[in-house]
Amino acid sequence: MRCLNLNLTEEKSIYLQISETIEDDILRDILLEEERVPSTNELAKLYGINPATAAKGVNLLVDKGILYKKRGIGMFVQTGAKMQIVAQRKSEFYEAFVTRLVAEAKSLAISEQELIDMIHKAL
Repeated sequence: MRCLNLNLTEEKSIYLQISETIEDDILRDILLEEERVPSTNELAKLYGINPATAAKGVNLLVDKGILYKKRGIGMFVQTGAKMQIVAQRKSEFYEAFVTRLVAEAKSLAISEQELIDMIHKAL
């Protein structure tokens, strides 16, 4: 199995870690569009988890339109999945980091240009 290089932690539910790892592998082109992803049984065996837990992580991606099922064959990466993941994560990044960054900059009286300069320096 060439994907899902995952070290399970207790910080987050296992099914969420499975889901995020599959998304990460799609973003890194380890899993390509229209490519089969490991089955829930393969995931369960690989990580020593209950197949129902693995299924919950995979089904989360099915519900989001990232994966789809080919009956009798398995789960596959949906066409456009990578773009969808990028768009979702950009939105989450904006909400989680950029809005807080700007709010903190305002509270410190950092000007827009100073903030831009700081971002350029960090890059």
